Amino acid sequence: MPELPEVEVTRRRIAPLLVGRRIAAVATTAPSYVFVTSPSELGAVLPGAEIEAVDRLGKYLLVRLGDQSTLVIHLGMTGQLFSSRAISPRLLSATARSSLGPDDQSAFEPDVHTHLTLKIEGDGPDIYFRDVRKFGKLLWLPPGQGHARLDRLGRDALEIDGPELFAASRKRRTPIKALLLDQTVFAGVGNIYADEALFLAGVRPGRRAARLTRREAEKLAVAVVRVLERSIETGGSSISDYVAPDGSDGGYQDERKVYARTGEPCLTCAAAIIRRVVAQRSAHYCPNCQS
Repeated sequence: MPELPEVEVTRRRIAPLLVGRRIAAVATTAPSYVFVTSPSELGAVLPGAEIEAVDRLGKYLLVRLGDQSTLVIHLGMTGQLFSSRAISPRLLSATARSSLGPDDQSAFEPDVHTHLTLKIEGDGPDIYFRDVRKFGKLLWLPPGQGHARLDRLGRDALEIDGPELFAASRKRRTPIKALLLDQTVFAGVGNIYADEALFLAGVRPGRRAARLTRREAEKLAVAVVRVLERSIETGGSSISDYVAPDGSDGGYQDERKVYARTGEPCLTCAAAIIRRVVAQRSAHYCPNCQS
């Protein structure tokens, strides 16, 4: 699932293809739960709009338009936002992935999972939003209008600090990992980076949040920012469906210390990495390095 680093990498790489350009036309699939704003309304309001900026709030992309309206994009679990020039096996069906070699993979052609196409004026590439499982969201906000999906978000996780994390953890019976995943507290952290940050801070994911000391809160806040920034530097994590807008893979998946490494040796102490369910989510940790 794309988390803050993948969304931020997408923002940085898609912005140069969009900012200062005008949307010439829009193509969509049929109405589905991807569309918070209906396809017909998107088709009516987006053509002709000039794109002024591409911002990010937590895991949401905010495409700012010249009339002060905003196109909001959430990638969900399998969403992909990329240019029409992108080439990647992650954009192909499972059958094609297994049967075609890299030299046989042509530029992507929109399929039934390509829910939004922004046709851009000029000689730049078009932009596709594709989501096989349809957990992503497309939403248009008129000028000055907010939405509950955005209003409920807490501080961006890249701005997390120790005192704020410590304050948020007080009187919480919930596990510390569940607190990190709570988007109303800090927006952007998901399963991968919660596990990695907790390992770096030496805190077990199932520890009750209220048991976090001030020193541990400071260490964990630093760890969260560190792993998020490092993932952004390496292009995000391409574990399943994620690709950057140019079709390239991220590299952070090669630096994981605990996430999805069940039974493998800890890279610090060689103990077997443990997986358990915490707050209905998989959690991975080292039994020796985390307490």
